[in-house]
Amino acid sequence: MIELVSDPARAVLWGGALLGMVYGVIGQWSRFCAVGGLLDWWSGGHRGRLGGFIVAMLVALTGSQLLHVVGYVNLNDTHYTDQSVSIAMVPLGGMLFGLGMTLANACGTRSLVLLGEGSLRSLVVLLSLGIAAGMTLTGVVAPLRIRLEDAARLPLPGTTLPEGLMLAGLLPMAATVIATGILIVVLVALLRPNLKDMAPRDWSGGLVIGTLVPAGWWITGVFGGHDVDLRQLTSLTFVVPISNSLEYLMLSSGTRLQFGTVVVYGIVAGSLAMALLTDRFRWRGFRSTGEFGKAIIGGLLMGFGGVLALGCTLGQGLTGFSTLALSSFLAIAGIIPGARLAFRLQQG
Repeated sequence: MIELVSDPARAVLWGGALLGMVYGVIGQWSRFCAVGGLLDWWSGGHRGRLGGFIVAMLVALTGSQLLHVVGYVNLNDTHYTDQSVSIAMVPLGGMLFGLGMTLANACGTRSLVLLGEGSLRSLVVLLSLGIAAGMTLTGVVAPLRIRLEDAARLPLPGTTLPEGLMLAGLLPMAATVIATGILIVVLVALLRPNLKDMAPRDWSGGLVIGTLVPAGWWITGVFGGHDVDLRQLTSLTFVVPISNSLEYLMLSSGTRLQFGTVVVYGIVAGSLAMALLTDRFRWRGFRSTGEFGKAIIGGLLMGFGGVLALGCTLGQGLTGFSTLALSSFLAIAGIIPGARLAFRLQQG
């Protein structure tokens, strides 16, 4: 215990593992899933899971901005608000990710939970996603990605909503409070039509998973002392960490565990434990070769798109959104139309 407290890097890893296990348990029990919520709504009009995701957005935004305002963390230190972000490529990446998650019938995070339940389909999705993300970030596709991002890079006076409000003369604190307040009002308005369909597990899943986002900021930025070896302030995000987790399994002697990697492992472990305790673990495969192909293509699109979009439905829809980063709103603006397009194509 003394070693844990005295070693920030180790503390962050243990904190990330615990955070991931909590996500795995609650995600398995509540069926928390952004794409599932959208597909439920589009196919049958049921809004329970969609409401749960909106609750998570509310909690993640409020908790993260409280940490930022009181000075525990500086959310401007995250990669979502990096001045070098190629804003024009983010919506494109989001659209590719949205197409992929609908084809695969689950985003990367939900696939981790389903893998813990015994889904071989999710294993294929995760392998495809991880390989594509690695190829796009540092592999054979990386030179093309860099050229596209450089060609589409646009200079911006700010990278967050508060910075945009500050151009109108508002002080930083006032701009942050006003931007957060406006988004809370918008989210509450979006939540109201979903209330009648929301079950207790939708509420519980949204509340707990939303809380895990500021918990991630606190673990890496406060509990870990923002150690230089951790590279950057971070919280829940899964595209690159899924790729890193596969790399660590193969090259552990030459790499180091990271916060995102242990979160990934923790989710699978937590979901597996919950599935075994509730007798929900079942080996499940594919019903057809077409389903197998969709899993591969969906995973590849999520890997490629997630790197361009700087995150996934959780990484941008919750974590990035909680920072008020413009890139997150653009990613969300790409993910939802991409998912809708894939849904309509599959409906024929």
